[in-house]
Amino acid sequence: MAALRRIVIYPGTFDPVTNGHLDIARRASSLFDHVILAVSDNSQKDPLFTLEERQDLLRLALKMEVRKGKVSIDSFQGLLVHYALRKGAVAVVRGLRAVSDFEYEFQMALMNRRQAPRVE
Repeated sequence: MAALRRIVIYPGTFDPVTNGHLDIARRASSLFDHVILAVSDNSQKDPLFTLEERQDLLRLALKMEVRKGKVSIDSFQGLLVHYALRKGAVAVVRGLRAVSDFEYEFQMALMNRRQAPRVE
């Protein structure tokens, strides 16, 4: 019987990718079996880099983790919780830059929990 993989989604625009993003991705890869960095394709934002460029930058910066199969890079549109369910994720990882980010992230976490209680 194959072992169940614990998959986590790390969503963001990653525009541009920062050392903070990379730190969170690497920390998550030590806690979970697989981390999917899900680059948001949000048509309401005007990103500096194209979706493909952001994905390529992440692949380059995390090439060792990608090669080991601990990390993959993908993109998504629509609701994050729907994407997480499609990918079989057990959790979503988010970063906070400042205390002011907490309220927004907390509200999003509560809404996601209402829609998909099994995804932390």
